[in-house]
Amino acid sequence: MDTTTAPSTATGTPEAPTAGTRARPIPLGRPFHVHLASVAIANLADGLVLVGAPLVAVGLTRSPGEISLLNVVFWLPWLLLGIVAGLVVDRSDRRNLRIAGMSVRAVILLGLAWAAFADALTMPLLIGATAAYGVTAVFVDLAGSAMVPQVAPRARLSAANGRVMGAETVMNNFVGGPIAGALLVLGSGWIFGAGAALCVVFVLVLLAGLRGSYRPGAALRPGANTAGVSAVVGNPEPATEGARGHLARIREGLAFLFTHPVIRPLVIGASLMNMASTAYFSIFVLWVVGEDSAVGLRAEAFGLLLAVLAMGAVLGSVAAEPLQRWIEEVPLLFVVWTIQCLLLVVPVLVPTLPAIAATLFLMGFSNMIGNVVSQTVRQRLIPVGMLGRVGGAGATLGYGLMPVGALLGGVVGEVFGLPVVFLGAAAVSLVAVAYPALTVRQR
Repeated sequence: MDTTTAPSTATGTPEAPTAGTRARPIPLGRPFHVHLASVAIANLADGLVLVGAPLVAVGLTRSPGEISLLNVVFWLPWLLLGIVAGLVVDRSDRRNLRIAGMSVRAVILLGLAWAAFADALTMPLLIGATAAYGVTAVFVDLAGSAMVPQVAPRARLSAANGRVMGAETVMNNFVGGPIAGALLVLGSGWIFGAGAALCVVFVLVLLAGLRGSYRPGAALRPGANTAGVSAVVGNPEPATEGARGHLARIREGLAFLFTHPVIRPLVIGASLMNMASTAYFSIFVLWVVGEDSAVGLRAEAFGLLLAVLAMGAVLGSVAAEPLQRWIEEVPLLFVVWTIQCLLLVVPVLVPTLPAIAATLFLMGFSNMIGNVVSQTVRQRLIPVGMLGRVGGAGATLGYGLMPVGALLGGVVGEVFGLPVVFLGAAAVSLVAVAYPALTVRQR
């Protein structure tokens, strides 16, 4: 079945590889591996910054409200710019867009490094720079996600997404987190300076490793793995278009998302879970780090704790494709989502380091499997020429609710205490899973 046509009226997922079947895998190819290397480099920089910034902030304030603002301003650009960025992704060379975004990130991080070394770093400056960093993330991440079907065989999208998400998690937490903790001992400026250097390396890798056009509808590059590749699927955007045409393109993406019987419930459910999870983890550092916290962990060790979550996620990224050969993807998705919801209560009930470490490992494992399955289903259903717009519309909802969650987490934590935030996040997540579980079935 061709899954890049107009949305079906059925509520089941499109035909996927049948559970229990085996086939000789198609090689992922050189273009994909260059893309994967760039993802790893970018997310190592993300790991340094996104783990390091809250640790730096803890040294500047102990207010849950101020700490949560870092998450608010990082995710707010998705709410404000997600749809527009999706249009830009569908009208631009996605490789060049990522290069431009990472170049801007390098400048932002160099500015933070200078401020830290000059002993001029303040919470307002850190929050403002995090907001600017978040703007670049909207464009860089949407373009990177939309490139996967252009550089990987269609038959191996699940494997490609698993490797991409595994690299993101490994570098963000397993590598970037501990390095951030170690660099914090030398000084916060080292965290931001190292992140800037990695952004420069990213730009060089893409310039040297991926040649040709990566616009939607562009011809395949010489030497690309063409077996089952869907890079040429979808209508190229016209070179010039008026404001009315832009609005029509945006409406097309929104209509596809909100009228599709499979994508709509999956995106809404995942978005509500994202909101709850952000409320939870925006203040999680206060539950774990510091002498007056529930666990009493030293700040330098927080990155190592997050590395345990990353270990689970890495195993999940590897296990996702084999599991889909034996378990149908829709039941698998809802099982791992439910497990993830229940795990949120463990740190409240058992606030010890071993229990929290085990919980984070299982969270990483279940979350990654759910991400791979959900992303693969959406890439199979959405035409490649619309991946930016539909992805941007979904990201506006999914990521746009995250600053709301972070703000709620900070306010509720300030007024009612951290355990109320954690238990409330678990309850909201369970409700979020119920909607797609009752409306989407395996076909």
